[in-house]
Amino acid sequence: MTALRAELRKYLWVGVTSARSNLAYLGEVASRTVFLFIILFIFMQLWKITYEADGSARLGGLTLAQMLWYLGMAEAFIMSNGNPSAEIDVDVRTGALAVQLIRPMSYPLYRMGVALGDRLVRFALNLGIAILIVVVLVGFIPFSAGGLLLFLVSLPLAFVLDFLSDLIIGLCAFWLEDTNGLRLLYRRATMILGGMMIPLSLFPDWTQPILKSLPFASIIYGPAQLFVAPELGFFTELLIKQGLFIVLYVLVAGLIYRAGMQRISSNGG
Repeated sequence: MTALRAELRKYLWVGVTSARSNLAYLGEVASRTVFLFIILFIFMQLWKITYEADGSARLGGLTLAQMLWYLGMAEAFIMSNGNPSAEIDVDVRTGALAVQLIRPMSYPLYRMGVALGDRLVRFALNLGIAILIVVVLVGFIPFSAGGLLLFLVSLPLAFVLDFLSDLIIGLCAFWLEDTNGLRLLYRRATMILGGMMIPLSLFPDWTQPILKSLPFASIIYGPAQLFVAPELGFFTELLIKQGLFIVLYVLVAGLIYRAGMQRISSNGG
């Protein structure tokens, strides 16, 4: 048990170090929020026009204020990703992975610690900007301690699931010359099928069960929906999906990682 605590503390420290590194360059990190401000403001204006043109108080079960808060959360989430798959890709292709393997720690867990520590800072900054814009446009919506708790439980799992996707893509560099294409496809799929631009509740009825069963929905739509309209039943369903997808992704990443290590050994790495 003591050994396990020491091991966990090691990766926790990696995450803390990564977060501190970002905090040391707040000006550089904050400059990226300018893009968030522009995109979010445009989206919000478009949705205001959509509600006015439709003449409905709710679309997809959300009021205009809830929709804008949903969009703010979704944008803050998607833009907080520091692109760890590209860093893993570089490690594999340049041979820097060999140096990482010398360290007394698991490379995937090390990368997860770095990615999550980095993302915590980015998400906090992006969320602050998003909240500021939404409050100016529509004010606050009703929040409850219980609802926020459900959201806070689902959010870290969404971060982990998103990282595992990046890990799988980055490790594909063992066989692919460039993983940029995979990375682009994944990001676009997450934005469209995950409900970043449009909540999944606004898609045609026959597509919703399919989209909500995909991992993309558990990354963006689920946490964002809980943030603006928390429901215990929805939370339970989301938690099960996130858990299952995390287990599946861990297994896939493990298989790819082991195959990559065998490839290194067979080539004398």
